[in-house]
Amino acid sequence: MKPTQATFPATRLRRQRKSPALRALVAENTLGPGDLIWPLFVRDGEGVEEPVPSMPGVVRRSVDKLVEVAREAHALGIPAICLFPYTGADKRTSDCAEAWNPDNLSNRATRAIKSAVPDLAIMTDVALDPYSDTGHDGFVVDGEIVNDETVEALVKQAMSQAEAGVDIIGPSDMMDGRIGAIRTALESGGHHNVLLLSYAAKYASAFYGPFRDAVGASGALRGDKKTYQMDCANSDEALRCVARDLAEGADMVMVKPGMPYLDICRRVKDEFAAPTFAYQVSGEYAMIQAAAQQGWIDGDRAMLESLMAFKRAGCDGVLTYFAPAAARALQ
Repeated sequence: MKPTQATFPATRLRRQRKSPALRALVAENTLGPGDLIWPLFVRDGEGVEEPVPSMPGVVRRSVDKLVEVAREAHALGIPAICLFPYTGADKRTSDCAEAWNPDNLSNRATRAIKSAVPDLAIMTDVALDPYSDTGHDGFVVDGEIVNDETVEALVKQAMSQAEAGVDIIGPSDMMDGRIGAIRTALESGGHHNVLLLSYAAKYASAFYGPFRDAVGASGALRGDKKTYQMDCANSDEALRCVARDLAEGADMVMVKPGMPYLDICRRVKDEFAAPTFAYQVSGEYAMIQAAAQQGWIDGDRAMLESLMAFKRAGCDGVLTYFAPAAARALQ
């Protein structure tokens, strides 16, 4: 039968999919090592590399071992790492004073990495949960996570990190007004060039479980975080949170978790055109790894496809535990 115009239209979209070269030419989004931030867990000791059972391939490292992988990250073209401390029970207190100790794990790691790999950007976490005996991101008074007292502590924590030499501070606590308070303190303290990457739209999510194992917070957490982290039902609220944090001095904003909230990433980027990041959180990572280990999916393809989804949704970069594996695959 002779083909008709209706069967074969003049525009054949399959033409541009014919070969890898043509697909590369017309790709609307690109993914490279420069789009990645690698979250790393630091713990006490020397020569320690301790696997996190719920996150296959992820380990807690002592500072000396962390310096080694910082060099690896730099060699792979990954521009930044993000540090999270595994704090022992003896340093988890009601006053969270270890959070702003100049010699805490995070600050010691920052100084060691900056000395060894000065061109690698270091991001740190600002929240009290690694140092609290309740596992919450803020102080708990009579069962309530109090806002303003927590913000005062977060400012001290952020200043301690800035003085240790970090490039990017990531407030992940979701207290109201903390971005403005931290920015004011940084400016007053002469830390004019320290960036704030605000976890502006952080949801109270079920996808954080393995991370809490990694930082030792699972057993400590009392209750949940729904009074200060966002409700998964809300989208407009995320835009209000982002608008506020940008107005208060955030340089960049974060959506967390990542893949279940790609609609939020897209709305944030479209509305504000500000540097927008997403965190491919521990639960997302663990699910892909578990399915790959069972042979149910192609792990490498799923990894890269999931990361490209963030770029397609408007993200400028992604915090991901896949960072080194993805960087190798992309190279």
